[in-house]
Amino acid sequence: MTTIENGPGTRELEGKRALVTGGSRGIGAAVVRQLLDAGAEVLTTARSATATVPEGAAFVAADVRTQAGAQALAATAQEVLGGVDVLVHNAGGARPHEGVSAIPDEEWQDALDLNFLASVRLDSLLVPGMRDRRSGVIVHVSSAGVPTVAPPFLHYTAAKAALENYSRGLASELAPFGIRVNTVSPGRTATPGGEAAREQWAEVSARMDEASGRTNAEDTAPLGRDGQPDDIAHAVLFLLSDRASWLTGSNIVVDGGEFPRG
Repeated sequence: MTTIENGPGTRELEGKRALVTGGSRGIGAAVVRQLLDAGAEVLTTARSATATVPEGAAFVAADVRTQAGAQALAATAQEVLGGVDVLVHNAGGARPHEGVSAIPDEEWQDALDLNFLASVRLDSLLVPGMRDRRSGVIVHVSSAGVPTVAPPFLHYTAAKAALENYSRGLASELAPFGIRVNTVSPGRTATPGGEAAREQWAEVSARMDEASGRTNAEDTAPLGRDGQPDDIAHAVLFLLSDRASWLTGSNIVVDGGEFPRG
């Protein structure tokens, strides 16, 4: 009989120091809760203080869209945790527009800053400590919708596509130092931010369909339900654990089969 020493419900991350961006609600909060349950010491962040931060996690308000925000967050992580062993980039988002030409230049830049460059900047500040220790795990949260290139969210999916490419390259660079880098791509997930984005998307898509004469019926995922934050957090926790010790440069799509990838 095989004995499984690590797994959900165990203290498999005991003693690990974790930083999670965008951890005050939704997927990020679920990740924080599961990290705490697994024994990690957790610092999380969002743009403003909120009462929904999971109990037991340290919190600091930070805007990861800027270099100054990333530097301040890295300094706080060093002060509060003494270093970072586990890094989860969850902060992200964008609002939809009626086609590519309707996306203002500043929102292209904001989408890149929040969904791509925030990870690049924070990684560059925290990876040196991981290199020195020759260990560490990084998870970037992307989107299962990247291959669909939907016009209302093209600035968002383009930034996430860049994140996925960067994540694979970083994984290759850091593998010799014992540092693993992977991506999780959620599909439609029942979160406050996701619900708001879908409502906006439905309004924008309806106007676009009316203008073009198209019809657009919203489908559910093949598994018959929207994802829950814990569905995504389970995948993140797996990648952070020793159960995934031979997994790097990968992208786990957690979408109920909604967006098949070849």
